[in-house]
Amino acid sequence: MSYINSSKKNKVALIDCNSFYVSCERLFNPKISNRPVVVLSNNDGCVISRSTEAKKIGIKMGEPYFKVKELVKKNDVYIFSSNYALYGDISRRVMKTLRSFSDKIEIYSIDEAFVDLSHIGEDSVQDYGKEIRKRILKWTGIPTSVGISNTKTLSKVANHIAKRNKTGVVYLKENIDESLKNFHISDIWGVGKQLSKLYIKNGIDTAFKLKNISNSWVKKSTNVLGAKTVMELRGISCINLETQETKRKSCCVSRSFGKKVQSLEKLQESITTHCLNAAEKIRNDNQTTRSITIYIRTSPFDKNKKYYSNSITIDLPVSTSNSLELVKTAINGLKKIYRYGYFYQKAGIILSKLRESSENELNLLAPIMENKSQTLMKAIDFTNAKYGRNAISIAQAGINKSWKMRKEHSSKIDTASFTYLPKVFTT
Repeated sequence: MSYINSSKKNKVALIDCNSFYVSCERLFNPKISNRPVVVLSNNDGCVISRSTEAKKIGIKMGEPYFKVKELVKKNDVYIFSSNYALYGDISRRVMKTLRSFSDKIEIYSIDEAFVDLSHIGEDSVQDYGKEIRKRILKWTGIPTSVGISNTKTLSKVANHIAKRNKTGVVYLKENIDESLKNFHISDIWGVGKQLSKLYIKNGIDTAFKLKNISNSWVKKSTNVLGAKTVMELRGISCINLETQETKRKSCCVSRSFGKKVQSLEKLQESITTHCLNAAEKIRNDNQTTRSITIYIRTSPFDKNKKYYSNSITIDLPVSTSNSLELVKTAINGLKKIYRYGYFYQKAGIILSKLRESSENELNLLAPIMENKSQTLMKAIDFTNAKYGRNAISIAQAGINKSWKMRKEHSSKIDTASFTYLPKVFTT
C-alpha cells in the first residue's frame, strides 16, 4: 500500500509512550504486565509513573510514597525505583524507530515526539498511525498512543483522546469542535495552572471556548504563546517543529543523598562522580567547558539542624572536557566552600560556557597534551560503553558510595551493562 501524498497538507503526529517508565520495567518482567505497577522518583520520593491498574485503585501522580504505602500493600502493587539509564536507552530506541517513518521529528521529551506526516496521503493517515504503533511495539516492546492533526496543539488533543478512549490512534480532522467542547481548558498543551485559572475566571473552561475567544481579548490578557495556542486550536499552524537539536548551553549533574553526609571525603566522592558523568555527557556532544560551578547544601526542611548552602564558580584557563582536569578543579572548589559540622543533603556541579570542541583555542602545549587527553578520554568512554558505565573510574569517586540515592526497589536492569542484564536459566 502506498502512503505518499501528492498534494501536501500539514499533518503532525504526536507519539506518546503509555506509562513509559512502567512499560520499560515490564519489558524485563512479563509477570507484571497486567498488575498494578508504580515507579518512584529519586530517593523513592514520589510516584512518577503508574500503570492503568494502579490508577484504578486510586494511586495519584506525584503522590509521596509514604502516603500510598497502605494502598500498595493492600493491592499487591509492584514498586520500582526510577532507573533513568534504562529509560533513556529505551527512549533512544523508540526515537530511532520513529525516524524510519519521517526524517522530520522533534523529540519533545523522553517519551514523546512530534513527527511530520505531511508527506502521507489523506486517506492513508489513520493506517499510517496504526503502522507507527505496530512497529514501535514490535521493535521496542513499548505501547504508544498516536494523535494526528494539522497543528501541534491539536495533535496533543488527539493524543489525549486516543489515550482516554483507548483507541490507540486518533486522526482529528472532522468534528473537531465536538472534541474541543469536551476538552477541559487545563488539559490543553501550553496552558499552565495560572493561565488555566485566568481562563476559568473569565468563563473559558473548554478548548472550544478558548478557540472562539476574541483576538483582542487574547492579546490583552495573555502572552504570545497564548495567542499561538488559540490560533493552533483554530487549525492554523503557528508552532513549528523543532527538528534541529540545539546544543546545550550548560550541563548540570546533581543528586540528593540517600542519607545525609557530613564528611568532606564523602562529598568529594559525590562531586567526583558528578564530574565524571557531566564530562562524559559533553564529550558525547563534542563539547568542552570553560567554567565549572560546585554547590552543596543541607536540607532546608530540617528545622532541628543548622542550614547551610554555598557554591563556587571557577573559570578554567583552557576549555576542556578532560575528566581528570575537571575533577581536580571541582575538588579544589569544594574544599573552599565545605564547612565542618553540617549534615549535607545535596551536592552537584554545573558545566557552563560550553562550546564545540572544534572551536577550542590553541595554546603552546595543545598539540601534545590535548591529543593525549582526547585519546585517553575516548578510550575510557569506549570501555565504559562496552562493559558498563563504571568499568573505568578514578579512586576519588569511591567504591561503596554509601551516600548514593536511595533505591530500595530498583530492578537493577541496565541495558548498557552485562552485569545487570536479566539472567535466563534453561533446564
